[in-house]
Amino acid sequence: MVHRSQSPRDRPAAYPVAVPETDRSAGQPGTQTLARGLRALVAVAESPAGMTVQDVARTLDVHRSIAYRALQTLADHGFVRPGADGLYRAGARLAALSQAYLPELRMQALPVMRELADGIGATVALFVAEGTSAVAIEMVTPTTVGMHVAFRQGERTPLDRGAAAYALRAAQPPLPGEPEQVRLVRERGYAVSHGEIEAGLHAVAAPVRGAYPPACLNVITGTEERIDAAAPRVVEAAASLAVAAVGDIA
Repeated sequence: MVHRSQSPRDRPAAYPVAVPETDRSAGQPGTQTLARGLRALVAVAESPAGMTVQDVARTLDVHRSIAYRALQTLADHGFVRPGADGLYRAGARLAALSQAYLPELRMQALPVMRELADGIGATVALFVAEGTSAVAIEMVTPTTVGMHVAFRQGERTPLDRGAAAYALRAAQPPLPGEPEQVRLVRERGYAVSHGEIEAGLHAVAAPVRGAYPPACLNVITGTEERIDAAAPRVVEAAASLAVAAVGDIA
């Protein structure tokens, strides 16, 4: 089985959305400590192999002792776990936190995504808009084919390119200067992209109407021929989640 993983870098987008500013209050000691702790947590959680204290110190650009205190505090609360090899890895408490995010929508989406992934023979992801990024919060790979594209939950792609980005932006009120692809989504109900996030990958996405934050289903494949056939099925699957999306808001 071929398992391809993509890790696109988040880049500034033209889309005028709110961006979290974790270091805005860097001059305030308490806030600075919190910001460093959160940055350390994200760094460790996004490192599959784990990170040493020195790795985190370099990432935060702080002394080793500061990085150690941040990691120990996170470990005390179960967010990271220290290993005998000196590496810190994601802790079990993160699993509980992740399940608390849009639980109804995710629960309703998973069986729909499984059916879609197996029917099309391609990976299906549930994306939401956050800041300048489209963030994958669920992913299902097909069981009917050996080759598929896969990536981690929490992967981010920029909101200025790619099928998921166009679908997410089309789910919101029109804004001046939007790409033509966003207008097309509003007309036909889905977005298509070819190699915009990673060369050789193709995607089709449809917005989940009524979801907040904006959400979409995105099919990702290395086979361009699957995209045209997948479009109506993705639209149908996304439409079936609209009720769940409204329920999550309530």
